Amino acid sequence: MAVFPVINLENINGDGRAKILEQIEDACQNWGFFELVNHGISHEFLDTVEKMTKDHYKKCMEQRFKEAVASKGLEAAQDEVKDMDWESTFFLRHLPESNIAEMSELDEKYKEIMKEFAKKIENLSEELLDLLCEDLGLEKGYLKKVFHGSKGPTFGTKVSNYPPCPKPDLIKGLRAHTDAGGIILLFQDDKVSGLQLLKDGNWIDVPPMRHAIVVNLGDQLEVITNGRYKSVMHRVMTQTSGGGRMSLASFYNPGSDAVIFPAPSLIEKEGEGEEKKEVYPKFVFEDYMKLYLGVKFEAKEPRFEAMKANANLGPMATA
Repeated sequence: MAVFPVINLENINGDGRAKILEQIEDACQNWGFFELVNHGISHEFLDTVEKMTKDHYKKCMEQRFKEAVASKGLEAAQDEVKDMDWESTFFLRHLPESNIAEMSELDEKYKEIMKEFAKKIENLSEELLDLLCEDLGLEKGYLKKVFHGSKGPTFGTKVSNYPPCPKPDLIKGLRAHTDAGGIILLFQDDKVSGLQLLKDGNWIDVPPMRHAIVVNLGDQLEVITNGRYKSVMHRVMTQTSGGGRMSLASFYNPGSDAVIFPAPSLIEKEGEGEEKKEVYPKFVFEDYMKLYLGVKFEAKEPRFEAMKANANLGPMATA
């Protein structure tokens, strides 16, 4: 059985760079996911983020979640629950404008830590986008430029807790889906598992690793690479015991008015010896998101086909 890809960035600026790029390419083409170690964010800092996130859940969110579960009668469910997830979440916006200052439930120390966390993850996301450009043979900065639009990228963190669930066979922590956006960096619990991805028709665990950052690709990178890279279905399973699972998923996405389309040089390269057509549509990211929000838990392919059918770009979409 294939081993989940774990990529060590320690020697990325040394003689190990070519090997690391090969590993990244294999992961992006065949998994849509990989796990990063020696990524440059200190273990001590990640320990602080984890402790403060778990403390905040216990202090401000745990009781509210229990009351919500009771009000919906979820603990008494007899059939599979398909219209909601067993998770307690809040969302922090970082770019183009931060909302952290407005989050009144977060204490000041936690706000400062999360601002610092966001900056570190933003930097790592942009470093990874440039590594992807290098692997793809695109000019440095190409992906960041496409994502930029007129106002810069959209970047935020979904902070989630998945408490123990009495009916794990009936209720998912998060139902199966692909991510709509660009590149997603996840700092997850290293003690409680639950994240799974779909590979070759089988659900495979994404192994919890202390201080690692999980990376997965969103639909936009599949489009820009004309299918060379893949976004893949993934889900979160609930557990009956072992404590709750924490995850901080940071989404580095295109700006709302960014125009997304297959990179011309990739189409040309793939077309050597035979005519290669654009398999994927050209669209404005905001339009894709409007469609995605209604069909998030469905297959991605009909979304791509719908964007092709509805391709009606205005004058601004000439890039």
